[in-house]
Amino acid sequence: MNQASLPISTVQEIRDQCLCLATQRAARLLARRFDRLFAPLGLTNGQFSMLVALSGRWKPRLGELADFLAMDSTTVTAAVKTLEKRGLMPDETDARVRRPALTDAGRVLVAQAVPLWRAEHALVNAEMAPQDPAALAQILRQLG
Repeated sequence: MNQASLPISTVQEIRDQCLCLATQRAARLLARRFDRLFAPLGLTNGQFSMLVALSGRWKPRLGELADFLAMDSTTVTAAVKTLEKRGLMPDETDARVRRPALTDAGRVLVAQAVPLWRAEHALVNAEMAPQDPAALAQILRQLG
């Protein structure tokens, strides 16, 4: 069977201009970077984001949390179960209307993680100079 190949110019065009590819690559690189940062605390960057989202007064349902994190609900449910097993969230047996929250241990862990995040985030921002990281974040938020 003869398979058609894209011209190299098309491959380069997509490599150089595709916003989806560029944001996916950047997201994977940043995710790995923050995973390494949080590894000593036993957290992933996604777990950190979830803990932060739940550390305020907001008490979302699982679906609301999934929307906030731009994750599917099954992924959020699995993540919550993992955090419950670690004692970072209370284990709720009534799954009809789950509103995940943090235990004291969860609050302590997120408090330990935030200074690490701030320091690493400052490094990322410095690496982006002279671009405006806040403007980029605003543009990315508008895509959703």
